[in-house]
Amino acid sequence: MKRFYFRVQFICFLGMLSVLSCSEQASAQPSFYKQLAQSAVTLTADEVTYDPSYFTISYPNGDVPAHKGVCTDVIIRAYRKMGIDLQRLVHEDMRKRFNEYPKKWGLKGPDKNIDHRRVPNLMCFFDRYGEQKTLAAQASAYLPGDIVCWNLGNGLLHIGLISDVASADGKRYQVVHNIGSGQVLEDCLFQYTIIGHYRYK
Repeated sequence: MKRFYFRVQFICFLGMLSVLSCSEQASAQPSFYKQLAQSAVTLTADEVTYDPSYFTISYPNGDVPAHKGVCTDVIIRAYRKMGIDLQRLVHEDMRKRFNEYPKKWGLKGPDKNIDHRRVPNLMCFFDRYGEQKTLAAQASAYLPGDIVCWNLGNGLLHIGLISDVASADGKRYQVVHNIGSGQVLEDCLFQYTIIGHYRYK
């Protein structure tokens, strides 16, 4: 009887160890947003020339030439590494709700080659399907994986993704973006006027 009792206790102990091990592994795995931030950072290793030209690309999962791109391509490529195709998602939504998207380009219908590569369209999409976060002046409000949009003035909008790499002074996270010098990591969060702040998965 004692042998049976100790055997049951031992099996329960092994079960507890297994649960603890699974729990530790789960907590050790980076969150979606952490992985997204890291995916964006990997893009900075690619040599990319800023090029806003119109390209005819494949669909779905289409991309402009790998050595070219603009700010929106940073977001698109980072999400593609996570298995999320913003080209398809934005295009499908615009087919259903074209009249709810900005009318800045004189288009009469969606264009799968370019719609997802325009900041106002991404903002509209994230407004609808993402988590809209505060436009705070505190760096602590901007976390790895967050998407930030800025107004550069003269009607120019910009977009970037918050990395998991801290600034030199450790007070904020740096941004992965492309504002003309390719896909780079920079401490530029508050360098421009923030007009959008989202999390999306």
